[in-house]
Amino acid sequence: MSAITLDGVSKHYAAVRAVEGVDLEVKPGEFVTILGPSGSGKSTLLNLIAGLTDPSAGRIWIGGRDVTWLPSAKRNVGLVFQSYALFPNMSAAANVGFPLAARGMRGAEAAARVEEALRLVRMTGLERRRPSQLSGGQQQRVALARAIVFKPDILLLDEPLAALDRKLREEVRVELLHLQRALGITTILVTHDQEEALSLSDRVVVLEAGRVRQVGRPDDAYLRPDSRFVAEFLGTANFLEGTVQPGSDGWAIRLAGGLVVPCGDPRRPPGTRACGLLRPERTRLDACLPDGFEAQVTEAIYLGQSVRYHLRLAGGPDMIAVAPDQGKRHEPGASVRVSWRTADVWLLPDNPETRRG
Repeated sequence: MSAITLDGVSKHYAAVRAVEGVDLEVKPGEFVTILGPSGSGKSTLLNLIAGLTDPSAGRIWIGGRDVTWLPSAKRNVGLVFQSYALFPNMSAAANVGFPLAARGMRGAEAAARVEEALRLVRMTGLERRRPSQLSGGQQQRVALARAIVFKPDILLLDEPLAALDRKLREEVRVELLHLQRALGITTILVTHDQEEALSLSDRVVVLEAGRVRQVGRPDDAYLRPDSRFVAEFLGTANFLEGTVQPGSDGWAIRLAGGLVVPCGDPRRPPGTRACGLLRPERTRLDACLPDGFEAQVTEAIYLGQSVRYHLRLAGGPDMIAVAPDQGKRHEPGASVRVSWRTADVWLLPDNPETRRG
């Protein structure tokens, strides 16, 4: 297991700052996901760690060794890309064994390594098949086996599940996590899929325009984001914007329409502006709730296990609530009451700075 350290890493293409001043510490054996919108610098940052491109500034260490200017072939890094990049004329076993042959390893030792790698990704019995004879999920497993067969110091994954359909992606996601835990290998995943990032990672790194906006545990970044950008990027968000004032039991935010919403300690003087974040799944929705706020359903979207309701609050903003589907749904036009715990309203920082966690 090897640590990864980035110190002020930047990559510029003429006037374009693809990555700018990134500092990051990845612990040995940790699974870290880099995510952000298209063009945020995710793949560029991964390529810098892999040695596929040189930085414009900064230093990169892997396992305590400065690899900033070391060629990719000498970094002992396992790579898996979205395209898999399997050789079509080779069998699964030959594809997996290719990195070993390139390193001069052949014979019984190489065969044993290939057999073990294929066993780890559950491809035993399919060794002789070529990529065209394998499903997308099986090709993905071969690509993973090829990336780990030579026992790399770290594993880098660039959108490896993007080409799979949803059901298969969920299955391979679980297998990937089990594989990473079994090997204990330090892993960095790049993805734009928030669900993928939140479910797999020990920590997430959220990028915007080449800069790190937040680093932390998935639940911390999702429920307690440092900025509106992170809040909006990681799932659906309700924003309760208004003015801080003393409430009947603590503090509250008076919204523009006059609605008063309880909140935790705002850590700012009364009369100042505040923006509270409320995730839709943290709400309760019922026509007979004894507390909460009056609302009208404007849209009800069936999602299988749950229903997403678009609501218009009386004296407040439009918002979204997600409730389990229990057979009886609130139709558009219905009057309901919506409530939530005060603790579930997270006040976004006034002057957000990148938070390390």
